[in-house]
Amino acid sequence: MLGLLVTAFLQAVTVAFTSSVALLADTIHNFGDAATAIPLWIAFLMARKKPTKRFNYGYGRVEDVAGIVIVVIMLLSGVLAGYESLIALVQPHEIKHLGAVAAASLIGFAGNELAAIFRIRTGREIGSAALVADGYHARLDGLTSLGVLIGVIGIWLGYPQADPFVALAITVVIFKIVWDSGKALFTRLLDGVDTEVIDEVRHAANHIPEVRDVTEVRVRWVGHRLWAEVNVAVDSHMTVEQAHKIANEVRHQLLHHLRYLSHAIIHVDPVTASGESHHRIGEHAHDEFSTHFH
Repeated sequence: MLGLLVTAFLQAVTVAFTSSVALLADTIHNFGDAATAIPLWIAFLMARKKPTKRFNYGYGRVEDVAGIVIVVIMLLSGVLAGYESLIALVQPHEIKHLGAVAAASLIGFAGNELAAIFRIRTGREIGSAALVADGYHARLDGLTSLGVLIGVIGIWLGYPQADPFVALAITVVIFKIVWDSGKALFTRLLDGVDTEVIDEVRHAANHIPEVRDVTEVRVRWVGHRLWAEVNVAVDSHMTVEQAHKIANEVRHQLLHHLRYLSHAIIHVDPVTASGESHHRIGEHAHDEFSTHFH
């Protein structure tokens, strides 16, 4: 956040005495990216709070609320950038100090690239695929900043409209990011996960020799980590204590090998009655309603 704020501030100072709308659009974008860290920071702080009777799963889902705020901030920055770009097309004005605009473009690229390196490295260290993806997003933002340099070259070659056209291109990139981020957020709100995660959980559980079958795997986001619920089948002659030890080992393997998991619930079935079909109470199932609905 601090790195992008410094980058955006230096660009804003340059905008003030150059009147480059392309640089303005990139500055708005960078300010917006820096501002998105604030709701996420608040969400992280709340997620540290211990569960209560009312919020017995903890406060991890506050991150999804922060995600909604972030998408709205990005959308507003795109609208503002697009508005300024269209005004500049209709009412063209002279761009001054092209060298300063070019320098600010390079500063924007450097600031975003440093943010990208930091996010990708940290994301890999803590096993956060989301943070790694955010790092690549910052790298894309850096390339967007270089687009301002293209506008400078266009003006230098005698095409003054290059500046607002580059600004419009940056606006399109912002809206594309908003669209992709919105889709990812909507998927998370509906408890959607990558299908590869389900396969990895199933594969890790099957590594335990005593596990005869893995019948059900459910995974959902709680904050920036994943929770898993897994049904495994074991030999029917096992005692409750033996089956419990196997469940503990399955949980240990999942949390040890899949770093993105923070919690796992293991349900043990006898191999002769494995699968959700053996858990249904037929006489209490009514049409489309859930089992045991009255």
